[in-house]
Amino acid sequence: MKKAGLIASALLILVFLGAYGFYLSSAADKPSEQAAATKQNEANNAAIVNGKAITMSDYQAEIDRLHRQISMTGRKPDEKEMHALDQRMLDELIGRELLKQETVKRGIKTDDAEVNAQLDAVKKGTTPENFANSLKQMNMTEPQFKDYFASRLAIKKLLDKDLGSKIVVTPEEVKAFYDGNPDVFKTPEMVRASHILVKVDEAAPGEEKAKALEKIKAIQKRIKSGEDFAEVAKEVSDCPSKDKGGDLDFFPKGTMVPPFEKAAFAMKPGETSDIVETEFGYHIIRLTDKKEAGTMSFDEVKPRIEQQVRAEKMSQEYHKYVEALKSKAKIEIFVKQ
Repeated sequence: MKKAGLIASALLILVFLGAYGFYLSSAADKPSEQAAATKQNEANNAAIVNGKAITMSDYQAEIDRLHRQISMTGRKPDEKEMHALDQRMLDELIGRELLKQETVKRGIKTDDAEVNAQLDAVKKGTTPENFANSLKQMNMTEPQFKDYFASRLAIKKLLDKDLGSKIVVTPEEVKAFYDGNPDVFKTPEMVRASHILVKVDEAAPGEEKAKALEKIKAIQKRIKSGEDFAEVAKEVSDCPSKDKGGDLDFFPKGTMVPPFEKAAFAMKPGETSDIVETEFGYHIIRLTDKKEAGTMSFDEVKPRIEQQVRAEKMSQEYHKYVEALKSKAKIEIFVKQ
């Protein structure tokens, strides 16, 4: 079984663009009124971009999400690094607001079909429970998440239109990346295994554990008598992998809990383990395949490298694009830098 840990979907970790309020000012205001308005802006807003406010509450919500995301990785940045990350978050929000304004100015829109397709793709990549938990951790509702996709898709259309033609990746660049990063393409020894689990908590009473052990022994007899491993797994296993006949696909060392890993890596393809006890319960493991450590060939990874190089170039052009928008914008920042 895989080590317990929270894995957030890369798309769910992206920050939601809130609906910002408007800041209206008048040159005819009296000095005292202007001063009061300035103080109010400083208190209520993190920044104002071309008259559109990024509220302090929206900014703080993004900071809170960022801090939660960092804590989930196990990292503990010092105060100086956290301050720099907070500043970068505000800069990112300003850039997004400028891009959003540009899509409106240029009349670039998305339709419900596009947005729903993106949302469905995210849902298919996880379970309903994990999707709901991720939204909860990000303090987002599904309608907000849908709005986020609509905004992101419009921005993507803008960037594809204005920057897409500038991004050219040559075969020489792809080969140079491969040759210059040999460690990136090394693969560790991996095995593929299927298993049957009888779940029981390691802190369960002795009687409960004995009952589970008897159950796995009965299952073991069925396997030894020649019954199909996958069919038995589908029938009796307590692991979600039962839907795939117990198949866990390929995994390297360090992925599974130690007793499971030790048993799996000690076998040859086609062999079946004795009963293995872990913190999850009792397992019977069948090794179905093994891959030795090696290096992926250039042809195998060429498409991935092209995407990587293209993404790096797009990132560079993106920052130039946003800086150009900033140079023409009126931006007021009220957060202490």
